[in-house]
Order: sequence, then structure tokens, then C-alpha cells
Amino acid sequence: MSVAIVILNYNGSAFLSKFLPKVISTSPEGDIYVADNGSTDDSIALITAKFPQVKLILSTENLGYAGGYNHALKQIDAEYYVLMNSDIEPKEHWLSNLLTYFKANPQVAAAQPFILSYQEPTKFEYAGAAGGYWDRYGYAFCRGRIFDSIETQTNQFESAIVNWATGACLMVRSHVYWEVGGLDAYFFAHMEEIDLCWRMQRSGYEVAAVATSEVLHVGGGTLAQGNPKKTYLNFRNNLILLYKNLPLQKRTGILFMRMLLDGLAGIQFLIKGEFNQIAAILKAHRDFYRYVFLENNKQNLTPALDKKIVTSYAGSIVWDYFVRKIKRYADLGI
Repeated sequence: MSVAIVILNYNGSAFLSKFLPKVISTSPEGDIYVADNGSTDDSIALITAKFPQVKLILSTENLGYAGGYNHALKQIDAEYYVLMNSDIEPKEHWLSNLLTYFKANPQVAAAQPFILSYQEPTKFEYAGAAGGYWDRYGYAFCRGRIFDSIETQTNQFESAIVNWATGACLMVRSHVYWEVGGLDAYFFAHMEEIDLCWRMQRSGYEVAAVATSEVLHVGGGTLAQGNPKKTYLNFRNNLILLYKNLPLQKRTGILFMRMLLDGLAGIQFLIKGEFNQIAAILKAHRDFYRYVFLENNKQNLTPALDKKIVTSYAGSIVWDYFVRKIKRYADLGI
């Protein structure tokens, strides 16, 4: 069973130097690639000199997470792809246990290991934790992480079917990846993996998080929390995510409510005096309308593949967290 572990890199020489040795030592079942996204640091020289067993795929420009992976994966022939951030340190048997899970669950098209914090290994990490969901208005959350409340890993979660698996470390069946169109390059970065997982489920496949596989993630290596560019991408891409994947009869009402909630977020930033964040939200809404009315190349499923309406958490995670004060996944009663 051929596996390609593909690490997308953009000026991440320090992460590659630190984490590639552990990726190599814990992944004998896979071929390792670094897909360089137009780096200007010494990443390529480092790999050539110190990691000759790692294959290089080069891009002359920064295509973003989605575009960078699509560019690289088109050049790789493998049964499985693993999309891995450069700031990931895998634990022993992470890959063999994922493979075992895929073999036993042929309906699963994508899966993630449990994501733990590199800085605090007893805790889950923000970007994915133990597998993700979205609420009725499209807000993403995870088993082990609701907004900024992070749970300690106490083996409270088993392997399970979830709604989305994190792009920080995402294993997919390659034929399904291309069948549903791959990552949507319009997203550039942030939430593109949720869109991919949603399309896979609409096509009749399932997504999972696997408890027997664990990796440590630094997080925030590209854009830190609170960066206005990250705010812009998250708000814009979340609206596009809903526009693309919601059934037509629900789309208008949910998008309207989501925009009202975005307005409340803007008021919070106003109270804090974070005017650059308000500007990011306004820009995100402007560019969402540009996408809807001006973008001719909207990537989505063909009607023949659109087989299933996907459901997730029917409540409002915003209400649960900020009003009901629910901080742990188990208290949601899902």
C-alpha cells in the first residue's frame, strides 16, 4: 500500500531541520516529499544536503496551502496521501496505525491522528484536536477544543467518525481526493480541509479521527492567532464554505444569521479597540460577495457526485460557549 507523506513548506527551514528526522524515523511505510512553495530561505539547500532520502517538488511561487498541495499531489502516484505541516512531530506507529484503520474502514476517505500540543504534550492542540464538527452556523470546533478552551488528553475520546479532519496532518485516499476535486485553491489557506471533508461526505464517504495515532503540533507556524490576515481568511472562507456546501433551501437563512454573528464579533473587536480586526472582517465580507457574484471558476461537486446532505451539530456553539459556559465537548451532549 503506497503512502506519500507530503510536507508543504514555505520558508520553514527551522521546522524542517527540527522535525524531519522524527518524520523519517517514525514513517518507514511512507515515501517522504517536501513540496516547496517558493521559499526564499535555505530550505531547499538544507534538504539536499542533510535529507537526501526526501524527495523535492518545487513551485516558483507561494500557491497557498490548497494550491501548493494540488500542485504537488498531481506529481505523485500513491494510494494514500498524507498532508503534513512542517511543524509536526509524529509519535511512534502513527502511520502504521492510520493504515490499519483505513484497511478496516473502506468507507473512510480521510482521517487524522489525534493532534496534541508540542508545547504541552498532555493537552490537545487547537488545530484539529480529536476530530472536528461545525455547528448550525458553520463555526468549527473539535472534540477536545471549543474556541480557545483546550482539554487535557485523558483518553476520553475513541476513534470516531467526525465531520472534518485537520489539514495539519490529514491522510486521504488519493482517488477520492481527485474524485471530489482536491482542495479548493480559492481558499488559499484556512478551512480548505473542512471544505474538502464536507465534499467527501456529500459524495457518500466518511471522515474519521484515529485515537491510536498521535502527533505533536507546534501550531501558528504560518499565521499566529490574532493576525488580521488570519482573521480575514477565516471569516471569508467560512462564508464561502457555507455557500458551497449548504443545500440551497438552507443557504440564505444560515448565511444571513452568520453575517449577523460576524457583526457581533466586529463589535467585540471595536470594544477592544482592535480596528485592524474590524477591517479584516469587512474585507472578508466584501470578498465573499466578490466570490459569489464575480468568480466564474467556483470549484464544487458535479451533480452526479452530490449524493448526500451532510449534518453536523444542530446547536449554536457560540451560544453554548459564551452563554451556557460549556467548555468541554462532553458537556455538549452530542
